[in-house]
Amino acid sequence: METVEKEDEVDKMKKDPICGMDVSETQSLKLTKNHQTYYFCSEHCLKSFAKQNNISAAEATACLIKPKTKLYKNKTVIVASVLILVSILSYIAPMLEPFRKSLFMYFHRIWWAILLGLFLGGVIDHFIPREYVSHILAKPEKKTIFYSVILGFFMSACSHGILALSIELHKKGASNPAVIAFLLASPWANFPLTILLIGFFGLKALYIIACAVIVAIITGLIYQFLESRHLIESNKNMKEPKKGFSMLKDLKERFRSYRVTTNQISQDIKGILSGSISLANMVLWWMLIGIGLASLAAAYIPQTIFQNYMGPTLLGLLVTLINSILFFSGFV
Repeated sequence: METVEKEDEVDKMKKDPICGMDVSETQSLKLTKNHQTYYFCSEHCLKSFAKQNNISAAEATACLIKPKTKLYKNKTVIVASVLILVSILSYIAPMLEPFRKSLFMYFHRIWWAILLGLFLGGVIDHFIPREYVSHILAKPEKKTIFYSVILGFFMSACSHGILALSIELHKKGASNPAVIAFLLASPWANFPLTILLIGFFGLKALYIIACAVIVAIITGLIYQFLESRHLIESNKNMKEPKKGFSMLKDLKERFRSYRVTTNQISQDIKGILSGSISLANMVLWWMLIGIGLASLAAAYIPQTIFQNYMGPTLLGLLVTLINSILFFSGFV
């Protein structure tokens, strides 16, 4: 009896087999299959797992042990509530007004990019099989990095939307080096931004785009080398396609079997929304924290500090790099 009590006191962490997130045994969804228990961060991941392993919906529901979900423990709700509360208080406390104005300015500029990224992530989650992503973006070959950079180049979203897409590609089986290359290639080197920069700076803008592409390729290749030497962790979401697998042939078969009906469209919409919401629960609270910190910096840090210590000089580059390392180390 004592042994059971001691085990209950320890809230062990498990890996979600779909998205790779760490989840607690007591707060996660559980699915028992063949005397083995799997833990999931959301019902969406559980359903995806059941679908990939040919587990019927009825069987998955019967094995499902769903804990009581508490809204006030949701990280996105917590961060959003803090930002909303501070914004409301700004109408009473004048010293908070600059923060509110900066916050509203940032939201006005990036809300569409966030929604676009979450929507495209939901589309990828619902329509694109994991085998497709693993087939293109998981092979330990140099061309994988080039595919990632090209994909990033044609993604017309800013960093907020690209973050959501990168998480979804990682969940679907893209290798870590491919995800890194994709993140670096966009938004600095995406196609719409290329057109915009050429409009502003003429052909000189191509230097910026070329440098972004080169940095993305080199960094991706470095990560690929580290992964081949087992110096960094590999993506556990990668799924090896069957022998003789043809993505084009499989895609044609899926198109032939697809039927445009009211019921099918309804299922697709629900699937996209489910994927978008699941993705939002993973990344949206981080985005809100970033927006909040950016608003604090814009509102209360004098512009001269940025100009003197973080300008276009070697000193500015080093200060910016050190601050970035310290900031992310603090959160990680």
